[in-house]
Amino acid sequence: MPSQIGEILVRENFITSEQLETALKYQRQHGGRLGSILISLGFVQDDDITSVLSKQYGVPSINLAFFEIDPAVLKLIPIETAQKYMVVPLSRVGSTLTIATVDPTNVFAIDDIKFITGFNVEPVVATESSILEALEKYYGTPHAIELKKVYEEIALSEKESFELDLEAATEGEEQISIDELQRSSEEAPIIKLVNLILSESLKKGASDIHLEPYERDVRIRFRIDGILYNIMSPPLRLRDAITSRIKIMAKMDIAEKRLPQDGRIKIRTSFNSKKQEIDFRVSTLPTLFGEKIVLRILNRDNLPLDMSKLGFEEISLKRIEAGILKPYGMVLVTGPTGSGKTSTLYSALNRLNTPETNIMTAEDPVEYNFRGINQVQIKEQIGLTFAAALRSFLRQDPNIIFVGEIRDFETTEIAIKAALTGHLVLSTVHTNDAPSTISRLLNMGIEPFLVATSVHLICAQRLIRKICNECKTEIKTPLQTLIDIGFSPEEAKNIQTFKGEGCKTCNGTGYKGRIGLYEVMEVSDAIQELILVGATAREIKRKAVEEGMLTLRQSGLNKIKAGITTLDEVLRETVLN
Repeated sequence: MPSQIGEILVRENFITSEQLETALKYQRQHGGRLGSILISLGFVQDDDITSVLSKQYGVPSINLAFFEIDPAVLKLIPIETAQKYMVVPLSRVGSTLTIATVDPTNVFAIDDIKFITGFNVEPVVATESSILEALEKYYGTPHAIELKKVYEEIALSEKESFELDLEAATEGEEQISIDELQRSSEEAPIIKLVNLILSESLKKGASDIHLEPYERDVRIRFRIDGILYNIMSPPLRLRDAITSRIKIMAKMDIAEKRLPQDGRIKIRTSFNSKKQEIDFRVSTLPTLFGEKIVLRILNRDNLPLDMSKLGFEEISLKRIEAGILKPYGMVLVTGPTGSGKTSTLYSALNRLNTPETNIMTAEDPVEYNFRGINQVQIKEQIGLTFAAALRSFLRQDPNIIFVGEIRDFETTEIAIKAALTGHLVLSTVHTNDAPSTISRLLNMGIEPFLVATSVHLICAQRLIRKICNECKTEIKTPLQTLIDIGFSPEEAKNIQTFKGEGCKTCNGTGYKGRIGLYEVMEVSDAIQELILVGATAREIKRKAVEEGMLTLRQSGLNKIKAGITTLDEVLRETVLN
C-alpha cells in the first residue's frame, strides 16, 4: 500500500507521525505492505484502514464474510493474480467486474486485471484478514493451491515412455524397470511433490509422515500432536515414483521391494526465519499393495532439553533430578512408543553433560547427536547388540551409561551389574506404569535382590495435547463427572474446565502442542523390602502413593486444574486406580 495511506491515517488521527516513521523504517528493513505493518505493530486495526480508504476515495466497503461469490466469477481472475494483488472478484454486470481489494489506489493491479479479464474494473474495500479468508475459502489453502499446480505439472510432463505398468507391478515386481523408476523419480514434478510433502510437514509441526499405498489410492497422513490426520491422496500412478524418490533421498536400494529398509534424509532449510538442519528417519515396509513409508521428523531445535519445561510437577521434578544426580544406580523411564521417553532422557543427559563426565550411549537408532556424548548406533546384523555395546562400554571408563532400551535378560543383567559397580545407568522399558516395571524386571529373570539394590528411580510418562491458547474457552462440566475422574468433591466445586473451539492456529482441532504426564517412583527402603518379599505391583504402588508419588491420573488432574488440557485427553491416556 503506498505511503499516502500512512499520511491519511496521520491526518485522520489514527496514528502519530512517530508511529508512521517507525512503520516505514520497518518496511525499509523487512519489506511488506505498509498497512499490514501498521496492523502487526498494533498501531491500527483492519477496520480503521478500511474506513479511512472508503471515506477518502469514495469507494464502498464490504464485509466479505456475508458475501457468497459465484464460482463463474472466481474463474475470471487466476489465483496467482488474486494472491499477488490481494484481490477477490465479487460480481460481473455487463462489462464491469467488481473486485474487493485492500488497496483501491493500486492502479497497477487494476490495469493488470483489466488486461487479463477484458472488463472494466470497479474496486470496493475489504479488510486484509477478510481478503485472506476469502482467498482460502474460494481458491483453497496455499498448500492445496501448490499441490494442484504440482499435479498439473505432472500431468503435462507424463510421457508414454516413462509411465509405469502398474498391472505388471502387481503381478510381478521383476517386470518393472529400475531405470524407469529412477528416471520417473527424478522428474521435476515428482521432486516438487516430495519437497512439498516434506515442507508442509514442517509447517504443520508434524512429528511423522505416513505414506500408505492401497489398492485404488495412496494416502498421506501427518501425525500432529500425537494424532494422525489425512493430508492428501496423490494419484495411484505416482505411487512408485514417490516411493523411489524418497528411497533415493534416504540412500536406500530402490530395487529392493521385498524387505524392510531403514535410511535417513538430512536437509537444510530456512524455516521460521532461521536456518535449520532437519533429519528425517525413514523406514520402509512391504505391504500388500506396495511399500509403506514412515518418516520420523527429527528437529534438534524442537527438542526440549530443559527438564523444568517438560511438564513435571514440582515434587516429581525434584525426585527425578535427585535420581539422575546420584553417582551410581539405575534410573528407568517407561511408557509406550511415542510417549516422550527419549526427550526426557536426552534432557537428563544434557543436564549431566559436563567436561569432567564420560557419557556413553547405545541407541537404536541414534535420533539426535550431541557434542560431548559418545553415541553408538546398534547394528544387530553385524553383532553389535545392546549387550555387546554395554560390555565394551565397561572397558571405556564411563561415568554414565545410557541404554536405548532394555529388551532381554542379557542386556538387563549387564546394565544392573554396571549400576552396582559405580556407574549411573539410564534406560527405557515398555510398561504401563512405574510399579509394574519392577514386575517386568523380575519376569525377565533378574533376582529380586539385584532389582532392589540397583534401581533407584522409575519414571512412567505419557504425552497429552494442550488446549490451544488462541481459541481457549471455558466450558461447564457436571460436578459428578469431575468426581468420577478422580477429583475430590471439595476440589470439584472450584475447578474451571476449558476446551479449544478450533481456529487457524490449531488447524481447527482445539489443541496446540503437547505436555507430559509423569509418575515418578523412588525406590525407598520400604519399597526395597516389598520387592525382596515378592510384593505385587499394586502393593508397591500403594506404598509409593503413601510416600508421596503422584500417579499418571493425578498428574493429568493437575493439568486439568491448571487449564492446560481437557478431560478427554487425560481419560484417553490414563486410568483411575
